[in-house]
Amino acid sequence: MKRTVWDLPLRLFHWLLVLSVIAVIATGLAGGNWMSWHANLGVIVAGLLVFRLLWGLLGSTYARWSTIVAAPFALGRYLRGDWRRPGHNPLGALSVLAMLAVLIAQTFTGLLAYDDIAFRGPLARLVDTETSLWLTDIHRQLKNLLVLLIGLHIVSIVVYQLRGKQLVQAMLHGRDEQMAPEQAARGGGALAFVFALAISLGAVWALHNAPQWLAPPKPATPPPALSW
Repeated sequence: MKRTVWDLPLRLFHWLLVLSVIAVIATGLAGGNWMSWHANLGVIVAGLLVFRLLWGLLGSTYARWSTIVAAPFALGRYLRGDWRRPGHNPLGALSVLAMLAVLIAQTFTGLLAYDDIAFRGPLARLVDTETSLWLTDIHRQLKNLLVLLIGLHIVSIVVYQLRGKQLVQAMLHGRDEQMAPEQAARGGGALAFVFALAISLGAVWALHNAPQWLAPPKPATPPPALSW
């Protein structure tokens, strides 16, 4: 009998993030007129990351940070073949943490980026130009690390699939046929989902409107001169 390991909100987050990251990388590489799409997609990624951070506190068992952060401490047992627990194995947990850390750093620097030509991140006016340009350079460099992590992630998934571990299928239907009933994920109910979704949508809305809020005030129009 199959038991739930990945809850529906986590699976939705995962696939939306996959699509968003592919699109944000593609538009960033294309440059030019695509940079406005790149900026908007970056805001969507930021909202997804806010959701994931919250869902790590409110979600079901194997989506929680307490489970993910604890897994790498069992790396020795995993390498000896003694790991039998559901959810992310120690290497998978390390991969998730590394990927999310780089995505958070990439998103943060992108929100504050300024290319001194046309592109300005929605929060770029919060820092001076020199700092914004420095963060823009970090943003470009982190792209290479992100692509490397994505490549390693895909390779590891392919290897596990070839070994009979149906990771992709599990992230689609959320079930694990090898789990004991008492190991099924618990928590992450509808109320928690609505709360996390509302906060993440609020973050997207705030970032979308930030350029307007942070824009310098327009100079006052002088009164027309009196004519006699």
